[in-house]
Amino acid sequence: LIRICVHGMIYLAVLVAFAACDAPPVPLDDIVIEKTFVPEQCGRAVKVGDYVRYHYNGMFPDGKKFDSSYDRGSTYNVYVGKKQLIEGMDRALVGMCVNERRLVTIPPQLAYGKEGYGDVIPSDAILNFDVLLLDVWNPDDGVQSETYYTPENCSRKVEVSDYVRYHYNGTLLDGTLFDSSHTRLRTYDTYVGIGWLIAGMDQGLLGMCVGERRIITMPPSLGYGSNGDGSDIPGQASLVFDVVLLDLHNPKDGVTITNQDIPQPCLRKSISGDFIRYHYNGSLLDGTLFDSSYSRNRTYDTYVGKGSLIGGMDEGLIGVCIGERRRITIPPHLGYGEEGTGTKIPGSAVLVFDIHIIDFHNPSDTVVIITNYKPEVCETLAKKGDFVKYHYNASLMDGSFIDSTYNYGKTYNIVLGANQVRRHLVIPPHLGYGERGVDGEVPASAVLVFDIEMIEMEAGLPDGYMFIWNEEVSADLFTEMDADKDLQVLASEFSDYILRQVNEGKGRLAPGFNANLIIENMFSNQDRNGDGKITEEEFKLKADETPHDEL
Repeated sequence: LIRICVHGMIYLAVLVAFAACDAPPVPLDDIVIEKTFVPEQCGRAVKVGDYVRYHYNGMFPDGKKFDSSYDRGSTYNVYVGKKQLIEGMDRALVGMCVNERRLVTIPPQLAYGKEGYGDVIPSDAILNFDVLLLDVWNPDDGVQSETYYTPENCSRKVEVSDYVRYHYNGTLLDGTLFDSSHTRLRTYDTYVGIGWLIAGMDQGLLGMCVGERRIITMPPSLGYGSNGDGSDIPGQASLVFDVVLLDLHNPKDGVTITNQDIPQPCLRKSISGDFIRYHYNGSLLDGTLFDSSYSRNRTYDTYVGKGSLIGGMDEGLIGVCIGERRRITIPPHLGYGEEGTGTKIPGSAVLVFDIHIIDFHNPSDTVVIITNYKPEVCETLAKKGDFVKYHYNASLMDGSFIDSTYNYGKTYNIVLGANQVRRHLVIPPHLGYGERGVDGEVPASAVLVFDIEMIEMEAGLPDGYMFIWNEEVSADLFTEMDADKDLQVLASEFSDYILRQVNEGKGRLAPGFNANLIIENMFSNQDRNGDGKITEEEFKLKADETPHDEL
């Protein structure tokens, strides 16, 4: 036997030539190893006492094959260094890495010696093995977890009895993929630590944060054992799971409220039965956005505490202030449960709502009046029917601008029935613009805020009157109106007379209304037969006939 070493590799090709010449071979003293492939990474090398799975082709020096694990369709599984192998193979496997490939030459004294092996291995045979290592583990091995991504914020970690949703790729130790949740486009959803998973995964998921990624490696004793799964996982196989945790909750969880930004002052907090308008971003626990009121450019408007919302939101919106921002985290049993909503919200998903309260009111609310300023001397108070001139700024409860008289440079003039001087008014929608609002200006069901400054006030008339006398009424009123003394009063005579009384301060028309329309109405009330003139028989004062709004 002649051994030739080229670039560190030992060749035995001349063996056959020597044999043909009947020259005695030079005996090998030890095994010869040629590493034909070494993986870039070797997390672990075979040691004595390890259990290995490998494929091999066994050949004689002349290239004739005498055995092959490939032909049997099954790896060779065995402990190393425990005399379960021929001595040469026991030694040749030590130091190998998973996916490493070696050509091993074993002399007879370290193989089957003079006895050989039945009809397969002759006496004093040199054996060549082409070995590919696929798996290695030790009976003392436990679960190994390697986190390669940790989220910045981790408020909670997986504990026993938690329910989790995660994605994974499952491979054998040599990288062969046997399963993946990604290919099914659905997370794996399960309880942890109560026996719903193989033992290695039950252990490997503990302590994970939502968003964390880790590699979980487990020996077969904590995976599928000596029998495998009967399909893609062989017996005695180490398993490797590349896991990303997407969701985490416990069946005992309730609604959690965090990241509160409470405005000051907070004059009132929401209670059950209130109607609320709010903006929100809704996301899953891993940050995946599933809905947003902002994208629709419209608040979500609903009653609170009446079952119009999912249970967690009904609870989470109680006790909020107008303008408050808060995060509401809702476990699935208070959200959309095991079924989810189809494409956007998966089953058993924890929901996170970042909300901003725009306003709320109760159907029983009345106008809230806050006086910001009142003169020291305020003897004349506005009353129903008074004509007032005032400036105002109008806005929504969140401060959004609606309108202002200051922009027009003039006051708003109207007949009112309130007692304000400079006031802050909060008006619920049923006393404002209702459920429809004003298109493009006031949202539906919006609470309105008016800051009002009274500029001028003219006292109104008693309820039901459009004209009153400031002096005693003339006893000969009809004759005074009948300017041409034809015993009838025409509309022009009536109008001239009333306007003259007003100009001379003897009478007053209701302020804030069109004077001509008031006088026309007064004349019509007196012209009982509608012939366009008033006779003395038709003419009466209001005090004489209650149902009519006339003189």
